[in-house]
Amino acid sequence: MSRAAEESNRRMLRARDAMDREYARPLDVPALARIAHVSQAHFTRTFRATFGETPHRYLQRRRVERAMFLLRETGRSVTDICFEVGFGSPGTFSRTFRDIVGRSPRAYRREAVAARVPTCFTMAWSRPGS
Repeated sequence: MSRAAEESNRRMLRARDAMDREYARPLDVPALARIAHVSQAHFTRTFRATFGETPHRYLQRRRVERAMFLLRETGRSVTDICFEVGFGSPGTFSRTFRDIVGRSPRAYRREAVAARVPTCFTMAWSRPGS
């Protein structure tokens, strides 16, 4: 691997690590590009090439993963969880959750609590192109 490719990977990892740590904060492409020290267009293009999905979709998925944990392990309301993980509206949260998991947050909670099995067995990821 060339030195330039290694540097590019480091920059993308730096931004992805920020998303993993700060998933609940409002993170947009300009902020992430600044973290990676590249232009916005280059960041979006390179992130997708490196990780196989757009920065926005990656961040949504991280938020949904955290919401899944909270739905299984706490009694907090779906609305509270929605805002805690960084979504701006319950409608967007529910739609995104359903797109990624395959069922609504409430249905997921009912099934996960009833089954009490590890999430690796209950998850139904639906990624475009998979």
